[in-house]
Amino acid sequence: MATATVLKFMQKTAEDEALRQQLETLLGVGDGNISSEADLDPAESEALKGERAPVVAEFAAQKGYSFSVDELVTVVDAFEKHQAGQMSDVDFAALLGVSFSAQIDEAGMPSIAKVKNWFTRTYLGVR
Repeated sequence: MATATVLKFMQKTAEDEALRQQLETLLGVGDGNISSEADLDPAESEALKGERAPVVAEFAAQKGYSFSVDELVTVVDAFEKHQAGQMSDVDFAALLGVSFSAQIDEAGMPSIAKVKNWFTRTYLGVR
């Protein structure tokens, strides 16, 4: 799923300082760390959804993360809406292609509680 690839690329910016610095240069704003809702600042969001999006998608592809501009914009928009409380956990999970159920489903997907805890730790930095 391409949104998963966008998320992997975004998460990598927290782990890889060289990648983060290169992205900062490409965006021309922020610190290049777009790994979570908390780390994605408004200026970075606008750059990622605007004219810098094609450059970022091409840069990510060169680093092994292939996704479209539309997929990048969709994920960044979802981060913004979820952080602002304009997108429910259910809709956020659905967009990212994970199950929203009380238990492990037939496909072996984790419950929404586990998914929410993972997102909170991974993308909001809350422990």
